[in-house]
Amino acid sequence: MPRPTLLVAEPEPPQALSVRKLVLETAKFNVLTAHSNREAVDIFRLFPNVSMAVLVGESGLDCDSIAKHIRAATDKVPIAFVSGRIAAKCEYADHNLQSGEPERPLEIVRSLLGDPRELKGERNLVLTIE
Repeated sequence: MPRPTLLVAEPEPPQALSVRKLVLETAKFNVLTAHSNREAVDIFRLFPNVSMAVLVGESGLDCDSIAKHIRAATDKVPIAFVSGRIAAKCEYADHNLQSGEPERPLEIVRSLLGDPRELKGERNLVLTIE
């Protein structure tokens, strides 16, 4: 069984790498990252079989429009909305989390999809360069 793939939409971080993305990848999830509304919709069109969408409610992203687009295509992809702002909400999301902690999305993703580190049949491949 392949590892779950997540679509993560969040504004481009100033430090070039998103801590949220690193936390999810370190937990063995495959992560497709979008930094704008258009990019999130385009990535979803290219990869409609993502396991879950994590939408980060920061300036520049309209989480409702991204979630609405996903919902119009399927109701099988869970959507989590994450925001550091109190009372922020995404109407079309299945889960609304108020937390700026990068580990919080990992908790909800694992609760819905399981822990990829425990997948049976996963083999570690070793590449040797001669």
